[in-house]
Amino acid sequence: MTSKLVQLQSKAAQASQLVAKHGGSYYRQLLERNKQYIQDPPTAEKCNLLSKQLLYTRLASIPGRYEAFGKELDSAKQLWKHRKELKVEDAGIAALFGLECFAWFCAGEIVGRGFTFTGYYV
Repeated sequence: MTSKLVQLQSKAAQASQLVAKHGGSYYRQLLERNKQYIQDPPTAEKCNLLSKQLLYTRLASIPGRYEAFGKELDSAKQLWKHRKELKVEDAGIAALFGLECFAWFCAGEIVGRGFTFTGYYV
């Protein structure tokens, strides 16, 4: 156990030295590459303005999303009406998609429980 701790400490020290040595140059390069996105001057008022712009832009996109959802729903209804003409390949793809969604749901539940399979810690 002590040897593992010493190894961990040495790895942490190496990582710290690497960040101290190259972190500043990486930060400068990152800012230089993305300078078109930087707002000048970087004030709290500007941040508040940008957050409001993001919120209201998202709110303005709701009607378009609602319309797209309606089109998707109409497409699903048409598929259901013509289900006799549905190919086995299409049904298999839909079943696999449903299975994948369920698997991601289960994975999220496991992560939410703190990586336990049996239940929540009480």
